[in-house]
Amino acid sequence: MKRRSRTPMLEAAVATPVTRRATKAPALGSEHEEQAALFAWAKLMEPRLPALMMLFAVPNGGKRHIATARRLRAEGAKAGIPDVWLPVPRERYHGLVIEMKVGRNRPSPEQDEWLLRLDGYGYATAVAYGWHKAARLIVAYLGGKPEEYGL
Repeated sequence: MKRRSRTPMLEAAVATPVTRRATKAPALGSEHEEQAALFAWAKLMEPRLPALMMLFAVPNGGKRHIATARRLRAEGAKAGIPDVWLPVPRERYHGLVIEMKVGRNRPSPEQDEWLLRLDGYGYATAVAYGWHKAARLIVAYLGGKPEEYGL
């Protein structure tokens, strides 16, 4: 299933002009490293963007012992839940949900389904390749200009 963006205000706000490509932050490597960098950036920006205190991650991915995986499923863990959540309403959205990716990785069918479903329930949804893109999406969602935050 191909995911169509229903969040055009975010896409337009974070489009990287050709002249800025050279200033784009390099990928750090793994999704873990990118997501950790995003949360480090968010912690630094909290004084300027207090809504970032509401930003959190869902530790759904990764390799686990089978017993741990079973316990988490019993507690309600589900495949495909997006990685990063900002439950702060803006404009017509209930919050922002981001699926983090690196390199040539693509969202799984379960992740696409969750993003479409959340979009249908009024959440702004996006797939971000790297912390820099995710940070730009968050700033745009909160009504700021990414350039004002060094992005």
